[in-house]
Amino acid sequence: MAGKLFLIHWKAAEAEELAKPLRAVGWQVATEAEDGARAGKAIKDTQPDVVVIYLTRLPSHGRETADGLRSLKATRVIPIVFVGGQGDALAKTKAKVPDATYVTQEELPSVLQKYCVESNPSSF
Repeated sequence: MAGKLFLIHWKAAEAEELAKPLRAVGWQVATEAEDGARAGKAIKDTQPDVVVIYLTRLPSHGRETADGLRSLKATRVIPIVFVGGQGDALAKTKAKVPDATYVTQEELPSVLQKYCVESNPSSF
């Protein structure tokens, strides 16, 4: 098993599509697509190995959710990986959450390998 991953993307159908290949390689994936506060509570309660936030839709929501995670003692050390984004939205996110990892969709599989509970040689 790869580990526990929490995926945030602000469109439910797309979040589920993005979760499928992650589940196929062994990740236990929980998703949230509507409420950053609900995502924060779920992350605090489940303590995933990594949080993946897509900046391709409503990047301000992802930025605020990540900032909220960083403000809580229980979640501030959980790794956050932002996927996609561009221009001013990406720059604002990097300024607000500088310790996160920023990747493209293509880079995500290799970056997630370092958060695996067990080494998983499968790829997306």
